[in-house]
Amino acid sequence: MNQHGLLHNTRRQFLSQCVTGMGALAMASLCDGVAVNRADTHHPARAKRMIYLHMAGGPSQLDLFDHKPVLSQRHGELCPAEFFDGKRFAFIKSRPKLLGTPFRFGRYGGSGASLSEHAPHLRRVVDDLCFVKSMHTDQFNHAPAQLFMQTGSAILGRPSLGAWLSYGLGSESRELPAFVVLVSGQRGPSGGTALWGNGFLPSVHQGVRLRSQGDPVLFLANPAGIGGAERRMALDSLRTLNEIRLRQTGQPEIATRIAQYELAYRMQRSVPDLMAVDREPEHIHKLYGTEPGKKSYANNCLLARRLIERGARFVQLYHWGWDSHGSSAGENLRYSFVERCRQTDRATTALLVDLKQRGLLEDTLVVWGGEFGRTPMAEVFTGKYIGRDHHQHAFTMWMAGGGIKPGVTYGATDPLGYGVSEDPVHVHDLQATILHLMGLDHEALTYRFQGRDFRLTDVHGRVVSEILG
Repeated sequence: MNQHGLLHNTRRQFLSQCVTGMGALAMASLCDGVAVNRADTHHPARAKRMIYLHMAGGPSQLDLFDHKPVLSQRHGELCPAEFFDGKRFAFIKSRPKLLGTPFRFGRYGGSGASLSEHAPHLRRVVDDLCFVKSMHTDQFNHAPAQLFMQTGSAILGRPSLGAWLSYGLGSESRELPAFVVLVSGQRGPSGGTALWGNGFLPSVHQGVRLRSQGDPVLFLANPAGIGGAERRMALDSLRTLNEIRLRQTGQPEIATRIAQYELAYRMQRSVPDLMAVDREPEHIHKLYGTEPGKKSYANNCLLARRLIERGARFVQLYHWGWDSHGSSAGENLRYSFVERCRQTDRATTALLVDLKQRGLLEDTLVVWGGEFGRTPMAEVFTGKYIGRDHHQHAFTMWMAGGGIKPGVTYGATDPLGYGVSEDPVHVHDLQATILHLMGLDHEALTYRFQGRDFRLTDVHGRVVSEILG
């Protein structure tokens, strides 16, 4: 017998590949829609579920969280030669000038955290946040950086964070997918649907995008002239054919297909109730700033809370528009950046307040951040428009709830905000820490594909234990 192959057969592979016995039970569980909720985590989980708020485009940490008075004092000077010589940027081609923030900063909460004037609501919950100011990444263009942040690789084809969590933990709900995606802003993220793809994992683990306008899920509604009874008969017939084929081949993707048809049928009943945000009391709409029936980040934040209440494991929000190059009014720190803050600050704060008052924040991990940060040098430096280029070497993210130590700041950057000066945190470190909080060991959560074991963090990553509560 092939001893090497036996060593790499996981329990999940065994269950998915067996056609009889335990394999049949697993298939029956999928087909009957029983929620597969993994109890065998690698260690006790601090968080049961997660909401990830991805600010696509790269918000400027220097104009939101990482105040640099020295940078403001040196505003307009040519940047130090070592910041430019031999370095690669997305758009900067000649030695640029330093750009101090045009905004006022203050310190808030018992933690004394530094916040821009354009995060007025976040002050309410600042002591619930853990700021990581020493993030850095390998990529400096949007699509590769977003892929790297969400899949651990800048190359298409790897499973996303949500898919890994679905694979490792399963679902808590019979009525909803484990992994749900909500998109708002001017357009979708540059990385496209690959950001919530399943890669080489079974397709049951891919993210399902919900829409706040039109049909919540594409192709979920019955065709014209087909009622519920007819739909059920068609699905039963299709299921019978798929089960025959499954017994013949043992192909796990067939079981996945059966499960997806059944989940879609149940979602026809559960999704309309989920999307009925107009049934929320008036004080909740006032808290979030929601307008039922419209596509907005605020509506998506409220939907995220409703989703995790109903058993969704991982909810991913994308809000595009943070690309502040300074080339136009639409990419300008003084206009578009301020507008993005206005669109997100109130609703983000409301989400944290709402989770906390419902007793959900304690075991719900919330993460906020972009794919990279912005440079302390100006890409465009005119009287009308100002902006910063993409910056991979230093940026800020924050985390809250789900086992995170509240009211702390971890890591630091140099006086001009160009590079990390204390406690660097790589993207793979962030991913390892997220998995750890969800009860998973990033080195043990693997999937064998094309002859080798893959994992979210590749061969890198460490758990940032200093920020754990």
